[in-house]
Amino acid sequence: MIYDVRQTTICSYATPVAHARHVLRLTPVSRDRERVHVAALQIAPEPAHRREGQDFFGNRLTWIEIDQPHETLTVKLSARIAVDAPAPYPPAQAGEGRAEMTPAWEAVREEAFATSDIGPLSPAHFLFPSRIVSLDPEIRDYVWQSFTPGRAVLDAAIELIGRMKADIVYEIGATTVTTTPPMSFALRRGVCQDFAHIMLSGLRGIGLPAAYVSGYLRSAPAKDATRLQGSEAMHAWVLLWCGPLLSSSASGGGKRGGWIGLDPTNGILAAEDHVTLAIGRDYTDVAPMDGVILGSGGQHIDVSVNVTPVA
Repeated sequence: MIYDVRQTTICSYATPVAHARHVLRLTPVSRDRERVHVAALQIAPEPAHRREGQDFFGNRLTWIEIDQPHETLTVKLSARIAVDAPAPYPPAQAGEGRAEMTPAWEAVREEAFATSDIGPLSPAHFLFPSRIVSLDPEIRDYVWQSFTPGRAVLDAAIELIGRMKADIVYEIGATTVTTTPPMSFALRRGVCQDFAHIMLSGLRGIGLPAAYVSGYLRSAPAKDATRLQGSEAMHAWVLLWCGPLLSSSASGGGKRGGWIGLDPTNGILAAEDHVTLAIGRDYTDVAPMDGVILGSGGQHIDVSVNVTPVA
């Protein structure tokens, strides 16, 4: 699929802001299965200083400084992105489903803790607590119900996201960006960020590497039966490391691993309806806008997103 992505973020301030410095994580980059044809940020007021770079995980960063008084900050993203469907698994062996073609989860855990890789997508970076995601025992026990001894890691994860969709209510306004996974799990309510953080806490709690993904879902009308939860705004899901990525010939029958996307909000695998913006350990690594402002009073943020298929 090829998508035209449009996002508008408007920060409104109670009183004029005299000076501001921000870091934006709003420009997509080409990744596995995704190719960015073009991407541009339009910022108003025009920054006095602006520079581009990337963080450790390869996400695109834009640093801006605004030195004139302003009551609103508007950032518009325009991008065209091609998304490939995930590569199909080899035909299942007798008695095996496609998800069962991945290694047992205990083997994945052992390989993750034994890795010597320290590159950006090494499982070593996604095994431990992060700024928002603690390793909560209640969430761990909930996740463990799906990860029975010897079960294929992806098979167990697919059951887990199905249980999460059934047990946790998607409710805008029930939580905030600072709500911790134990809090949202206790409420059994939240938005996509909460679903992802709960899943990260549980998977890391049993020793499996899991990363946070921010991005977008294909847009659809509200009455469209195929519309996914979270498509009206930015979305979040999880990447689960399922062991080293092996070809079917190298794996002696098709056992496959690598990073696989799972969307617990919708209870589905991430596929060509999902467009990645940034990857990190939790929301704080991929927050669309951080920074410091010189001003007083409150602020309000409005975000609109549209992801339209063009081919």
